Amino acid sequence: MLTVGEVHTSLLQHSTALAQSQSTEVLGLVAGEAVLTSRRPSLYAVSPDIRTGVDCWLPSGRNRQLRGVGAVVTRALITGGRIVQTSSVVQVVAGDRRRPWSHYLASPGVLETVGKLDAADLAAGFLRGNAADVLNLGAITGRVLDGVQMSDLLDRRPPLRAARTRLRWTARVDDRPEPAGSAVVTVESPTLRTVELVVGPQDVPALVAGLCEDLALHDWLLTTLSALMELAVARGAPAYERVERLRPVLEHLLHLWLPGARVDPRLRPVWDRLEQVPGFSRQWNSAVSWIRDQTAAANLALLRDVADRVPLGEPCQR
Repeated sequence: MLTVGEVHTSLLQHSTALAQSQSTEVLGLVAGEAVLTSRRPSLYAVSPDIRTGVDCWLPSGRNRQLRGVGAVVTRALITGGRIVQTSSVVQVVAGDRRRPWSHYLASPGVLETVGKLDAADLAAGFLRGNAADVLNLGAITGRVLDGVQMSDLLDRRPPLRAARTRLRWTARVDDRPEPAGSAVVTVESPTLRTVELVVGPQDVPALVAGLCEDLALHDWLLTTLSALMELAVARGAPAYERVERLRPVLEHLLHLWLPGARVDPRLRPVWDRLEQVPGFSRQWNSAVSWIRDQTAAANLALLRDVADRVPLGEPCQR
């Protein structure tokens, strides 16, 4: 059995953080179905599931032709009123023949093959293939994200510019009684990551998708922060100008770093291993310390500049 998914993460195109009621309205993507919300440990809202029927060829590392039919499940999430994500997931199972659509729609999030399933070959094709005529979760996920960003409630004046990132993942089930969950994260490009997961039979696709959403969120935060730091240093600006360029990060993003806060306890060991190698929080804390040092340096430079302008022995003018 194999589960595949994709998560897109982006800064919400709005000048201020959305209130929880506004996030609920933006994510009302399915008429008559409720948006789920949470306020702890930060504001969080999840749209109802959006189902997309597919009948297409499946990705293949060896260019095999295998047909798949089913319904992909996609949802949108807003964290902290600032970051929007869309996440698609589908569990691929072996089938024998093409059935009526009613059969597939009764099991959303499941895709049946019409022919023999080779999970390893499908996983390889999904993670690193680029064929245009096969199952494309990126297109489905991106279309939902575009729809959220086009909401009339958003003023399209974000406080900073940040790239959209994609995280494409596969999860293979280990049938051992107590499998040790694992994840291999690969940076394919500045905006694309792939994750190969090994999970236990008790880890249902929805829980695995939640882990990948949390990973994608924190990868986006780290990627955005690193890109802005590189831009500030590359221009060779004085310390106070660097701080001014990084100010939107301090105001809008730093408080959203909460790795693993919404990951199911059964999958927390996977996050714990990722905290060791490559060490997301270690890199994040190092970057935050650098920004704070830059802020302190800028404040000292400003005080020194003020002191130089006031002659000794003369009171400051009020």
